[in-house]
Amino acid sequence: MGCADLDRFADAYDESFPYALDNRLMLNWYAARVLELARGGALLELGIGHGYTTAAFSEAFERHVVLEGSPEIIARFKAKFRAARAEIVQTAFEDYQTNERFDLIVMGFVLEHVADPWLVLARFRGFLKEGGRLIVTVPNAEALNKRFGHAAGLVSSLTDLSDFDRALGHHRLFTVATLTDLVRSAGYRVERTEGIFLKPITTAQLTQLQLSEAILQAMLKVGIDYPELCVGLLAEAEA
Repeated sequence: MGCADLDRFADAYDESFPYALDNRLMLNWYAARVLELARGGALLELGIGHGYTTAAFSEAFERHVVLEGSPEIIARFKAKFRAARAEIVQTAFEDYQTNERFDLIVMGFVLEHVADPWLVLARFRGFLKEGGRLIVTVPNAEALNKRFGHAAGLVSSLTDLSDFDRALGHHRLFTVATLTDLVRSAGYRVERTEGIFLKPITTAQLTQLQLSEAILQAMLKVGIDYPELCVGLLAEAEA
């Protein structure tokens, strides 16, 4: 996918996007979870996205390199997060080359976008230091709200892409099993799998309920132990 193609999805990363609530909760949450698992050293991050994670990571690591293919998303990030210290490299993930080796590589909601997720995982394993770690987050096809929709006849298949997925340029969804199998087949040992955001109803319904921030955060906390039911999946692995 070329840079012009990537720019087509830039508006889906604005605060006016119908699923901005999910984005705010999940991305800030997983950034905090990454910082609980790893801090310091050299970090290679794939994708800027909404910028939440890139801004947070730039303050916590001695070296922080970010790869992003969309010039529009890079420009928006620099305008919004002027103080961020991250080194941003405009490139397709498949084209990136470096002799540098990193302590941690983070692929936050990236693998659902790329043409060949196995190729990206296998290729970037070579950019890790010995004993280096990988953290991957992806959308879950079997999330609780989607299971309810399927049981009610509103969703024809759990693996079908929603309007939300298409607006963000997603090509696929994952399950706990398919994610762990993919990561292992690319040469990693999966050490941890956890859930991100245990959401029982749709985003529109959540918004109408006007739930407190405490309840929304509770959905994130409880979801850690129920990855198979959460909106997102997080896997930590070692090369």
